Amino acid sequence: MYPNPRKTTSIKELGQIELGSLVDDILAIPESVWDMENASKPNRFETLDKTRHIVFRFIKDMKDWREAYDRPLWAEWRDRLEPVLRQATAPYGYAHGSFPRIMLARMAPGGIIQPHRDNMPSATWPHKIHVPIVTNERVGFYISPTTYHFKQGEAVEVNNLGVHSVKNEGSTDRIHLIFEYYDTEQPSWQDSAA
Repeated sequence: MYPNPRKTTSIKELGQIELGSLVDDILAIPESVWDMENASKPNRFETLDKTRHIVFRFIKDMKDWREAYDRPLWAEWRDRLEPVLRQATAPYGYAHGSFPRIMLARMAPGGIIQPHRDNMPSATWPHKIHVPIVTNERVGFYISPTTYHFKQGEAVEVNNLGVHSVKNEGSTDRIHLIFEYYDTEQPSWQDSAA
């Protein structure tokens, strides 16, 4: 299995994103929606600990990033999220980019995502991008061997194939918009293996 040679090996800063009313919209999501969406989320990995998610799009098969499906809230949120996705991915210059996974991740104060690598085959190809919606100065994103603090609205591609983890040592939630992005016209290792 070969990783995408276009992926970053640490972090790649993609620029400051205009969030507009998105922060207020996300903060207005009722706790009942967070609870319901988190209970039905398809990404139930032990390393995520108590981080809650609202998943808008997800892949059909953990071995392949190229087939994804919309979850129920995507229709409601699409018009608000797509401008952010497009701004964040503009630096790549892909004419035919695709977003197989899109989600909000909410980590409470004291929350931890344990050190891990995204080692499923579907994670090897797409760029993994974070846009902090709500954060605080005591949130650290570790990507071996460095700990970073990503500011609100700062789009960043992270190396999900290397060891990475997150700690929220602050007194407020940390909410990130997290998504994957790839060029549908770029031949992949799966294409050449067929």
